[in-house]
Amino acid sequence: MEEVSKTMLTFLFCISTLLPCIHSRTGNHHHKHQHQHQHHKSSSIALPPSPDSHILDDLSPSTSPAPSPFSDNIFNVRSFGAVGDGVADDTEAFKTAWDSACEASPAVVLVPASFTFMIQSTIFTGPCQNGIVFQVEGVIMPPDGPDSWPANIHRKQWLVFYKADGLILHGGGLIDGRGEKWWNLPCKPHKGANGTTLPGPCDSPVALRFFSSSNITLHGMKIINSPQFHVRFDNCKNISVDSVSITSPAHSPNTDGIHIENSISASIHNSIISNGDDCVSIGAGTFNVDINNVTCGPSHGISIGSLGKQNTHACVSNITVKNAVIKNSDNGVRIKTWQGGSGTVSSVKFQDIHMDNVRNPIIIDQYYCLIKECANQTKAVSVSNIAYTNIKGTYDVRSPAVHFGCSDSRPCTNITVSEIELLPANGVSIADPFCWNVYGAMDTVTIPPLFCILDGLPRTIMDDDAEKC
Repeated sequence: MEEVSKTMLTFLFCISTLLPCIHSRTGNHHHKHQHQHQHHKSSSIALPPSPDSHILDDLSPSTSPAPSPFSDNIFNVRSFGAVGDGVADDTEAFKTAWDSACEASPAVVLVPASFTFMIQSTIFTGPCQNGIVFQVEGVIMPPDGPDSWPANIHRKQWLVFYKADGLILHGGGLIDGRGEKWWNLPCKPHKGANGTTLPGPCDSPVALRFFSSSNITLHGMKIINSPQFHVRFDNCKNISVDSVSITSPAHSPNTDGIHIENSISASIHNSIISNGDDCVSIGAGTFNVDINNVTCGPSHGISIGSLGKQNTHACVSNITVKNAVIKNSDNGVRIKTWQGGSGTVSSVKFQDIHMDNVRNPIIIDQYYCLIKECANQTKAVSVSNIAYTNIKGTYDVRSPAVHFGCSDSRPCTNITVSEIELLPANGVSIADPFCWNVYGAMDTVTIPPLFCILDGLPRTIMDDDAEKC
């Protein structure tokens, strides 16, 4: 009993510290449950690594996972019948390995290196007894496009982890969403003239979704070419994302890197995201998010929203974005809300951010609309207590460096700016910022000068319960 306890403690220590303690080679450890079968010179921002710094190599299995001290609880999907040739359907093998490991947890589901596994849309369901490690050293991919997707299988999601409390998903492998054929569906905005869409089915799967789970760790993974969002968290708590690489082409539609919605307490650190939509998007019902040391772009930037669509109620607060690089992107740091919504965005800090040729480096848009004309509405999600500090770099001159478009009925309040220095990427003329109904303070001289921010508070603000959260 003493020897078993020591072994268990050693294993749990490895898991809790995220040391790569799990053996990555393809083993056949059996368990009784298994089947036998350019920066501006004045910027003082500490920049994270560039996408050109070989992050993929840095995250490779050469960072040598050591042998597990609890090797009897490694559930290698190959031991459950997974072929790994990229053609055979390995779904059932993955599900059986998961179920067995979940029952025996703490345990490891191992996806071994040197194999490519094709699996269908799958839900890995918990709760597991003591948490579980899902270690990806090989390649996991879905069927190749909508024509290969089984007619009877849900098209909105691919890999789902449900009620998987304590899950650690990590490794030096690859999750490849094979999204190109989905991006080219006739319904996608870039397929029709002037951004119009064409008739036909449009559902496209999220590559990796975590739902109703707590204490989730996503570490060291490479995720590419998702048909839609790459990673999505819904109704989750205590999320840790670290050292993740997410990549898809700049033209790929709706391929947000990481989306968080209706979730509490999340950290996204030390990661590189390049994709066709927001690097990180924060949806309604999300609180306490820390984004630190993230390189983003090409993309649509880091966004809160969109919120309040179709007159919905949305609350977001306590969001921090710090030590970030945003490059060659449509937007930098953005808050976007639809007219007609209710609720609040509050207590947000954007700090120590370098912009490199970004079209809208700083933007609040309370008139967000995806069609040519949206009806004017009185109600709005209120935006208050937003701080922008030490944001420097260059912007694309097609748009002003700062755009504060706030609601007529619910002005933006307590918007503070300091140490802003945004210069045109081409030419020498600095465009005037755009301000509409924005109140707050310019704590230091800024470039461009933000004298358009109104002092104090508006004389009247609609007084009702719509903005309460």
